[in-house]
Amino acid sequence: MTGDSIFKHYLEKKNTLIKDRGILQTTYVPEQLLHRESQINDIVDIVGPSLNKEQPSNILIIGKTGTGKTAVVNYVGKELMKEDAGNNNCCYIYVNCEVIDTPYSILYNISNQIITDPNNKIPFTGWSLDKIFNEITKVIDNENKVFIIVLDEIDKSFKKNGDDIFYFLTTVNTMLKRSRVSIIGITNNSKFTEECLSPKIRSRLGEEKIIFPPYSLDQLIDILNDRAKIAFYPDVLEPSVINYCAAVSAQDSGDARKALDLLRIAADIAERNSDSMITPAHVDFARQKIELDAFTEIIKTLTDQSKIVLRSIIDNPKSENGYVNTGDVYVTYTNIANQLYLPILTQRRVADLISELDMLGIINARVKSFGRKGRTKEINVNLSKDVINLLNSDDLFQNFSHKSSVSQTTFDTDFN
Repeated sequence: MTGDSIFKHYLEKKNTLIKDRGILQTTYVPEQLLHRESQINDIVDIVGPSLNKEQPSNILIIGKTGTGKTAVVNYVGKELMKEDAGNNNCCYIYVNCEVIDTPYSILYNISNQIITDPNNKIPFTGWSLDKIFNEITKVIDNENKVFIIVLDEIDKSFKKNGDDIFYFLTTVNTMLKRSRVSIIGITNNSKFTEECLSPKIRSRLGEEKIIFPPYSLDQLIDILNDRAKIAFYPDVLEPSVINYCAAVSAQDSGDARKALDLLRIAADIAERNSDSMITPAHVDFARQKIELDAFTEIIKTLTDQSKIVLRSIIDNPKSENGYVNTGDVYVTYTNIANQLYLPILTQRRVADLISELDMLGIINARVKSFGRKGRTKEINVNLSKDVINLLNSDDLFQNFSHKSSVSQTTFDTDFN
């Protein structure tokens, strides 16, 4: 091996397409957020009183992934702090509950954004929830201002921990004498408060709801054009690329994140290939890569038994109408399970696992009735060749949690 850096070829390559890669990241917040003026104005009207040290209402932001919820809230928060500069009447705090997902870690993160003196920092672990809550309450009250605390992806925290964090944060105002706290929750679940929170917490929350609808095709085109004009060098995009990325995303629930990811990955592919233009063909490659990555993550999280059921579906020869039935899948399943020395599930349980795969969107399964003769599921698999190759790879089956005396050689033979 030579002493040259393994990144030498990358460092010597001149970027001819992408001028500013950060502009294409979904975390980038532009100076102007297109097609969200109504939602911005609604949030501004609600949180505005905090500039006068008056407590705003709590807010629940609802919308599907990629509809601009986080970008808008952080944009308003940035503008709020800019307006309050020098007055010190309010404070904006953001917590992503998908990453920081326990009550302790959420409270710890909030405290870190308030306490600037390193000698007074709350420890990363070791305190009880009551102790950390009481300490944060003291710190907040000493500040004598309005705290707007954003809890993004709040349903993720609830699924793991219940509504403890909401109990703490909706209780804090009853203990404060000088300061006030308002909560902005961000969720994909339109029924979050009704399904997830207790009646007592719902009553205390008393939130105003703001809905973020999916972006339309024309809106996505505007958003992509706005990013592209500062992210790329001139004349490197074929005219149809923006429209193609927007159309793909518009068909899939108007997700601006997906549209931006498509454009960014298409540009990356073109640049790696040293191509002079970004074309719809690059978008096709990017689309396949994104879909493969998504399926890879889903499939990796399946149980051993679900992976074998999926493999059994794929290995079965299709009927004339392109479907496989439950009975044939079960025969193949028992053969594979025997080869791997795994416990064999009942046909009813395998049918349940087929239904779960259907709900995940990996397969399509429809019930076909034969009257008195019973019924079966007709199963169709609509996966790309890359995903099929993934399922056929030994890597996917390396980590089975069974204890087997079968050798690796036999294992490989069984799956080739």
